[in-house]
Amino acid sequence: MERNIQVSRLDRQAVEDQSVEIVERKGIGHPDSICDGIAESVSRALSQLYLDRVGKVLHYNTDETQLVAGRAAPAYGGGEVVEPLYVLIVGRATKEYEGEQLPVDSTALAAAREYLAEAIPELEYGTDVVVDVRLGEGSGDLQDVFGEETQEVPMANDTSFGVGHAPLTETETIVYEAERALNTSYHEDHPELGPDVKIMGKREGDRIDITVAAAMVDRYVDDLGDYDDAVGDVREFVADLAAEHTDREIAVDVNTADDYEEGSIYLTVTGTSAEQGDDGSVGRGNRANGLITPNRPMSMEATSGKNPVNHIGKIYNLLSTRIAESVTDEIDGIRDLQVRLLSQIGRPIDEPHVADAQIVTEEGVELADIERDVVAIVDEELANVTDVTRSVIEGDASTF
Repeated sequence: MERNIQVSRLDRQAVEDQSVEIVERKGIGHPDSICDGIAESVSRALSQLYLDRVGKVLHYNTDETQLVAGRAAPAYGGGEVVEPLYVLIVGRATKEYEGEQLPVDSTALAAAREYLAEAIPELEYGTDVVVDVRLGEGSGDLQDVFGEETQEVPMANDTSFGVGHAPLTETETIVYEAERALNTSYHEDHPELGPDVKIMGKREGDRIDITVAAAMVDRYVDDLGDYDDAVGDVREFVADLAAEHTDREIAVDVNTADDYEEGSIYLTVTGTSAEQGDDGSVGRGNRANGLITPNRPMSMEATSGKNPVNHIGKIYNLLSTRIAESVTDEIDGIRDLQVRLLSQIGRPIDEPHVADAQIVTEEGVELADIERDVVAIVDEELANVTDVTRSVIEGDASTF
């Protein structure tokens, strides 16, 4: 098969060499990330339901999930939620197949409950948060999109594109790793830190400034002194982590909107700003690689919640990132790489309208020296595109 794979020189400086770089990551407790997480959890559950009941994934999408913020009254030692958060799981799903009714809505609600219990443990399901589901039926021509048993490559559901890049810059790495570490290993020893951790990185020349917004959980904080210690601990942890990834000058600020004299601090009951007026939507936060990167091309598609079988908005964003990482892992001499995959509706998803790899090489490396190897890796990843579907359904691929 002859795929349309293009390799060219990227006509700009590598992001690592640009004078100003901006990178953001919204943590798992951010309202937008909550929506992404619920939508993707429901997506995986529906895929598994269909595979278990009928042997193939039927048509669905849950990528319109919304969160309406609640209201809380935090207090040292523990406050209360006054008005619960409201989550609406919205989309389309196949609810009947060959005369058999499928428990789509109950499956979606169970998946949402399980996800929230893991991601936002301080949020009590049914009292602090109310979850509703409104999944309509899809159009008839889309309901049967892919049979696992046929091993056929699906046809693209849309004319759309996905983008990916590699390697990560130092700033990107710090922003990503800091949030993940704060919400995993750090949180295990510091329960006062809630999961709503947003990190903004700015690099000017050789100085990296990291701004952290960290929601603190009130029942683990006795007074302002405790809160100040918690903020200081986060600052120190992030600074130490950043130093592991760069020799550049580092400055870390945490909860810069705090006003101790006025008693205005980032104290929450549940560990998320969604309890105090911050609404959320799928697709408004992190891109498929877990970052928001204005120095690079980005797709506006919401990756989370989309059908992982033939929905290009999901598959090509995940695949382009996988391709970029594979190329830079296997080929030396690449300073910066961006990959763009464009589909055409009705074409097999392993035959993109164009697969475009643009490269900044290291000094002394000519594009012609590596072009053949790049094409080979891109071609191989496209040939194995259905691996993306399987990894998503099995929960091995992160979408935000």
